[in-house]
Amino acid sequence: MGTDAGIVIIGAGEAGARAAAALRENNYAGPVTLIGEERHLPYERPPLSKAAMTGADEPTAATIMSEEQLAAHGIRHLSGVMVTEIDRAGHLALLDDGSRIPYSRLLLATGARPRRLTTPGADAASVLYLRTFSDALAMRAYLKPGIRLVVIGGGFIGLEIAASALDRGCSVTVVEMAPRILGRAVPAEVAALVAEAHKAAGVRLITGIGLKGIEAGCVVLADATRLDCDAIIAGVGAIPETGLAGRAGLTIENGIRVDGRLQTDDPDIFAAGDCCAFPHPVFDGRRLRLEAWRNAQDQGNHAARAMLGETAEFDAIPWFWSDQHGQTLQIAGLPDEGDATVTRDLGGATLHFHLKAGRLVGASAFGPIGNVAREIRLAEMLIARRAQPSPDALADPSVKLKSVLAVVPLAA
Repeated sequence: MGTDAGIVIIGAGEAGARAAAALRENNYAGPVTLIGEERHLPYERPPLSKAAMTGADEPTAATIMSEEQLAAHGIRHLSGVMVTEIDRAGHLALLDDGSRIPYSRLLLATGARPRRLTTPGADAASVLYLRTFSDALAMRAYLKPGIRLVVIGGGFIGLEIAASALDRGCSVTVVEMAPRILGRAVPAEVAALVAEAHKAAGVRLITGIGLKGIEAGCVVLADATRLDCDAIIAGVGAIPETGLAGRAGLTIENGIRVDGRLQTDDPDIFAAGDCCAFPHPVFDGRRLRLEAWRNAQDQGNHAARAMLGETAEFDAIPWFWSDQHGQTLQIAGLPDEGDATVTRDLGGATLHFHLKAGRLVGASAFGPIGNVAREIRLAEMLIARRAQPSPDALADPSVKLKSVLAVVPLAA
């Protein structure tokens, strides 16, 4: 490759910032440039739908690295800057201010953007979306006691916002077109527990019906039901930011297509986080695109090492969490891979194990964090080892999961 022009990271979110730090932690001494479109230091996104909404004081972004830390790591951070093109032949990142930054290797950590509603009237300014800290501030300004809020979408983001809005004294209705909430994310039994928690707290849930249109101060459902409201928030999924990669001629397949090392078609370009689709070796090479905080962290770390020459495949087990109404929803692995389910009483929560041909492929639970977190972590370790535990042992709360794990050999 000749002289090392350095590593350029496009996207200063969780994956990008973690990769920048990991390069230094792995003793890379060349130039590192971290480029972000937002005029903020790199910050955590999970608090946007939670603490940023509910805190008594005006929120500040939960920064991942301070200016001092960036400087100490020798990371050049460009904020409020957009990369418009990648010149693969010239190994250059072209910026919207006309400047060009050379690279030897490049990481795309461009994340995802909220999916927009296409319902008639949905382009109205009253429909809000959450992705950035600025979005969170705008939403917070609406969420005041007595406000009638309609949340469109019963996924993680929509439900977290609903819970936060209720804490702020709003009247909240959630509309989900699918037959139930969290349809693609968790098993029906777990989704039912989450739904009951929302209803018990005072959230109105409407499922199995779509939208006809959005009018001033009103959401109109497909059956002509009118929901009068003061604010509308849409949480209907996310679309990976692949425009830059596509213009550069990289393969797009539900995200930027990468191999097991997170390397794209171009050997000098890698991708990590919400924007990339990768094969997972634990799930027989199933290609995944994960929108999750820890996945972004893990892939940022892995991409850094891969850009420095490590050949190992990325095999971290997917893990998701969501806090709602004082309880936690946690998921390890891929529950939708399972063909059988075994349940365990945790005392205040139920843990669901999802097996495929006898092998543990997923686990999910909703309840008090003290009951759930440790057991999900042990289940995650069993999934990583491709364990085929006894269903009776999984179901019996007197059999400690740690003892089940102890007899499972490490995966090859």
